[in-house]
Amino acid sequence: MRSPLFILPVLALITLTACETVKGVGRDVGNTGEVITESSRQVQKDL
Repeated sequence: MRSPLFILPVLALITLTACETVKGVGRDVGNTGEVITESSRQVQKDL
């Protein structure tokens, strides 16, 4: 059995990595939404 002192830092690293990944995805989705909004505004303006 592995010691808890080994497992704790590994779990902390996985958690921090997951948080950074989710934050990055959130930024990507936000940027995509802004592009779609701007494109739709341009189409409406051209009508």
